[in-house]
Amino acid sequence: MRIGSYEIANNLLLAPMAGVTDRPFRQLCRRLGAGLAVSEMISADASLWGTKKSVKRLDHDGEEAPISVQILGSDPQMMAQAAQANVTMGAQIIDINMGCPAKKVCKKSAGSALLEDELLVAEILKATVDAVDVPVTLKIRTGTDPQNRNGERIAEIAEDAGIQALSVHGRTRACKFAGQAEYETIRRIKQTVAIPVIANGDIDSPQKAAEVLERTGADALMIGRAAQGRPWIFNEINSYLTSGQLLPEPELEWVADILTRHVQQLYEFYGEYLGVRIARKHIAWYSKGRPEGAVFRNKINYSESSAEQLQAINEYFQFLHNNRDLAA
Repeated sequence: MRIGSYEIANNLLLAPMAGVTDRPFRQLCRRLGAGLAVSEMISADASLWGTKKSVKRLDHDGEEAPISVQILGSDPQMMAQAAQANVTMGAQIIDINMGCPAKKVCKKSAGSALLEDELLVAEILKATVDAVDVPVTLKIRTGTDPQNRNGERIAEIAEDAGIQALSVHGRTRACKFAGQAEYETIRRIKQTVAIPVIANGDIDSPQKAAEVLERTGADALMIGRAAQGRPWIFNEINSYLTSGQLLPEPELEWVADILTRHVQQLYEFYGEYLGVRIARKHIAWYSKGRPEGAVFRNKINYSESSAEQLQAINEYFQFLHNNRDLAA
């Protein structure tokens, strides 16, 4: 799949997730099979860029090209300026967020709230596309609510504005993350526009990935929550889509190594104090569904240093190794 002048390595993308898809996680997912990893959303309000959180979100040092940065806002000129600024800082693809259903985002008439105002959508897209020389992509939901799915119309507006690829989460704004994702609207959108369409929502296994591609006709898939604690899902899906073969479950020792390296990169990126606290949720995801996981997570949540966390990880995976019959 191509996005503008960029040939994406495969048709699997890591979805942008606030508080999750930081640089260490993006680099890890790229290494484990994601063809593209979109950054956490950056506010178009440049006055907020001086915060520690934003400084880290704007850090793309050492990332593999193409670097895709998602911006969020509701003012066309501010979005255009934000796109220009991010390109100056290294962005090679600009992604526009019109899919986030979070209340704090929507109450500012941003994210998926924009789907209600098609004229404003057109203004934002045109202003942003015209402002930069790099490809601009868009992420949306299927509509505002199940009775008002206007994803096809938004897709037409996007194509007319020069958007180079469109990611569609198979839920409306009102649905948030409840219930099952629906793919019929994504299928209709794919039939409506010529630009690449990327299906998103509830893709949590190789088999589901193949099913969604078949049902939607989409050009690519975007994986979000299923990659939390299982970043190798991209390799698993790649293998199944290209060979029809399911990869065996990874060995515990390999998972422990991936997790250890991941948290060490978080410590390096954020520093000891913040890195330990950010690592807690990632460690919890890696242990989800494993024996004695709740006890392990409780221990991790009270850890105050990287040494404590690393020791707890080592002890937990040694326990799993010694009790493989429980982990099977």
